[in-house]
Amino acid sequence: MLNRIRQSLSNKLTIAIMLLAVPVFLISMDVMYRQSRYFIRTKAMDNASSVLNTTVQRVRTDMTTIEIATDVNKWMAEEDFQPDMLQNLTRRIVMLNRHVNGCSITAVPDAFPQYGRNFSVYTIHEGDSIITGQDKDTDYYEKAWYNTPRKEDKACWMAPSEDNDKGKLSSKEITLSYNEPLYGKDGQFIGIISCDVALQKLIETIDSAAYPYPHAFYALVGNNGQFIIHPDTSKILKSTIFSDVDPRWQADMIALGHEMTEGNQGSIVVNIDDSPCLVSYQPIPATEWSLALVCPDSDILQSYHKLTNIVIAVIIIGLIIILILCNRAVAHAIRPISQLLGKLQRIANEEYDTHIPMTNRVDAVGRLQNSFATMLRTLNFHMGSIRYTLEQTQRRNEEIEKATRKAEEAVKHKTLFIQNVTHQIRTPLNIINGFAQVLRDSAKNGDNNKTSLTEQELLEITSAMGHNAFILKHMVQMLFDSSETGFSEEAKNYRKEPVSCNEAVRACLDYVKKVVPEMEARFETELPDDFTISTDKTFLGRTLGELFHNAAKYSDGKHILIRAIQTENTVCFIVEDIGPGLPDNYREQVFEPFTKANDLSEGLGLGLPLARHHAIGLGGSLTLDANYHEGCRFIFELPK
Repeated sequence: MLNRIRQSLSNKLTIAIMLLAVPVFLISMDVMYRQSRYFIRTKAMDNASSVLNTTVQRVRTDMTTIEIATDVNKWMAEEDFQPDMLQNLTRRIVMLNRHVNGCSITAVPDAFPQYGRNFSVYTIHEGDSIITGQDKDTDYYEKAWYNTPRKEDKACWMAPSEDNDKGKLSSKEITLSYNEPLYGKDGQFIGIISCDVALQKLIETIDSAAYPYPHAFYALVGNNGQFIIHPDTSKILKSTIFSDVDPRWQADMIALGHEMTEGNQGSIVVNIDDSPCLVSYQPIPATEWSLALVCPDSDILQSYHKLTNIVIAVIIIGLIIILILCNRAVAHAIRPISQLLGKLQRIANEEYDTHIPMTNRVDAVGRLQNSFATMLRTLNFHMGSIRYTLEQTQRRNEEIEKATRKAEEAVKHKTLFIQNVTHQIRTPLNIINGFAQVLRDSAKNGDNNKTSLTEQELLEITSAMGHNAFILKHMVQMLFDSSETGFSEEAKNYRKEPVSCNEAVRACLDYVKKVVPEMEARFETELPDDFTISTDKTFLGRTLGELFHNAAKYSDGKHILIRAIQTENTVCFIVEDIGPGLPDNYREQVFEPFTKANDLSEGLGLGLPLARHHAIGLGGSLTLDANYHEGCRFIFELPK
């Protein structure tokens, strides 16, 4: 039997192919099938963490609105802590802030003896009505919402509970309260100001967020594990994450509860209602609460379960393909002579790209095939060497030609650059030199008791000299910034610090107006004066200064509008002017170094390219609005 297999070429080829291909194929499919589960779960964890982080930011934005409404008004209560004023202040806060469901101010005991020991004023929403009143009957001073900020001496968020009940101050809706201590002019604690937000508002914000899987849901847990938000409304404020949990079988749920109540962040797989779920959790900043996104395994691995049928089908199809290939290999093995003759015939017809493979056969046909394969390989090697030499020579000639053209272009650009720089520097130098000669002549005339310059003329001359000296300094600074040394030093000197957007714009306007006194610019801002971003103040000022100076130089200088607005993630500075504008084919070239609208215009053609470079270095962008045709409008965006 073994003898027959050794003598039969078809049998040997069939066994060799099957022994090699089938095990490798089956092992590869098994590894792919197992790894796909790991990759799916890893991707699901990253996806859930990303979605949860976005939702936390949205929740935090709503809460920040309440905090700002409280912070910007509490000083009024501290300055004028009087009953009527406090009552009007609570009404003002509720009326001006649509997110605030209610506001109350509670004084320390006996603050107003005429009203008794207890005194609180409140304003709450009741449907479409706003109700304002006083509560002198309820003793608030042992409540958590009063004692916690007083003892900790800082503002805090409180989840709804029985201890947080505010008596007459309570809304019919379940609310979360932001409580902040008040201090009198003498620094003594005088009471608590509270602003409430409806829990339903927070639920709506979370429900409007993205859900990575069809049956995923969010749960908000307090510092004691109490459910504040849960899809099962019967658990809200009545159950905790530890309720009805058996430590022997649900240690993963207990571990999740401890992680969330301790304010940690991460992901864990737990069994919820006997179903494995991936839970990503993250604390909400400035609170003791933690938000979790629960994704059932049945949703996560849905595609994985579908993959099982695909893998089975692929294995069956693969085995069929292996059998077909094996059959073809055997058929090929019994036709070597005819195939070899066909290839030799093509070689005889000067088709030297024909390939004759080497064989492991030791019979006469195998040795003949190997001999022809070696001969053809040697022939192809020598012909390939000749072709390679010709191609390399042609390529080098093309490279030399390109390098020559680049060198000629570089010399041309260098000459134009030197001419432009010389012209731009010569003008202010000539002005300074001329005025210096006037001053020298005036000094000589003064020595000879002749008429000398008046104080007004001296002031105008020195101002003109200072202005042109600034232009020289500005050009030198731009040349340095555009050099490789300038770029490297700029990268080293970037540092982030809190910068007031409005103050930065006004400072740059004042600076540019000193250089271009005739400029008239209007500044409109949607940002409060205390709004800051973390960026480099120096390079922010340089970018804004270049935009203001460019608007004044290439327009009539009288109709310049500067606006500061903010989007969800960025702050935008918009600089627009009324003037000739730029041709459509020049709008992108304006950001290329040493490019100007025309050769007669002033400047080196570096202002806008450097402004864009600084903007990109600060993490933002600088673009030219193509839809604005009354002049030029530049949009400078920075991240918050």
